[in-house]
Amino acid sequence: MYYVAGCRFQGEKPVLEKQIEAELVKRVTAIGGRCDKVEVIGRRGFFDRLVLLPGGRVAFVETKLPGLRLSANQEFFHDAYEKRGAEVRIVRCSADIDALLKGLESS
Repeated sequence: MYYVAGCRFQGEKPVLEKQIEAELVKRVTAIGGRCDKVEVIGRRGFFDRLVLLPGGRVAFVETKLPGLRLSANQEFFHDAYEKRGAEVRIVRCSADIDALLKGLESS
């Protein structure tokens, strides 16, 4: 087990961003939500995933490896959407997914 930027990981291999994203998709869909990949033509830095949770809650999610910073373009979109009242999340590990889904997953 090892820790990176406050996130705990099992095993000895470094985690990949696609593994974090795959866990996010699996857990969101398991509770009846949608976790759609987003690609906006001509908008570098837009969010990775649009998450629609049960009850109509919507979140714009950026998956990022622990310890890595957002690019300037990503920061622009995060700020612009947060200022307009949107829920914006950065998911770096399982704990971040836990926080996003808090109260929605059945034990």
